[in-house]
Amino acid sequence: MPSDNKIEGSISEAPASTPKAADKILGVARDLFYREGIRAIGVDEIVKRAGVTKPSLYRSFPSKDQLAASYLRQYDREFWQRFDEAVEAHPGDPRAQIGAFLTRVGKRTQRPDYRGCGMTNAAVEYPEHGHPARVVSEANKQGLRRRLRAMAAAMGAADPDTLGDGLLLLIEGAYISGQLFGLGGPAASVARNADLLVEASLKK
Repeated sequence: MPSDNKIEGSISEAPASTPKAADKILGVARDLFYREGIRAIGVDEIVKRAGVTKPSLYRSFPSKDQLAASYLRQYDREFWQRFDEAVEAHPGDPRAQIGAFLTRVGKRTQRPDYRGCGMTNAAVEYPEHGHPARVVSEANKQGLRRRLRAMAAAMGAADPDTLGDGLLLLIEGAYISGQLFGLGGPAASVARNADLLVEASLKK
């Protein structure tokens, strides 16, 4: 990293300014990273938009890579919150749980500012395994795969792993096609297509 990664600020100002600065920095970074891509946005742009200094940024985030990982960890928490809300809305009914989650996904893909899944986008931007951003993205996707396979098993699918993986492929397809087609695109019907796949998988 450049030498300004470790610019030292005064000890007295750090405790008071760091929490507020960190929140502003992460909020700005999240918006820019999601809309423009992580690699496309530099630290200078982030601190300018956040109205803070580089020392403030590097006190909370030792590098841009760590800032990107923090953005994705926040994204991960919010993703699972949405997923769990769908699960809790339909206790004991995994088919309805998946349908509820994907209905929301389909609606989000129709928004003008939709840029897909931040996790998927980060994995494409950072192909190197071990990169902090990719590590968070991979963990999210692996966790989702496990959940979908478990839900497929709970439905009674004869081949739950294949059904779970099929659902994951539909989800990832919605994330990408939502960016390509926008309003009226195929991603709007992801919940319906998922239910058709489930129905076919459950038939004897």
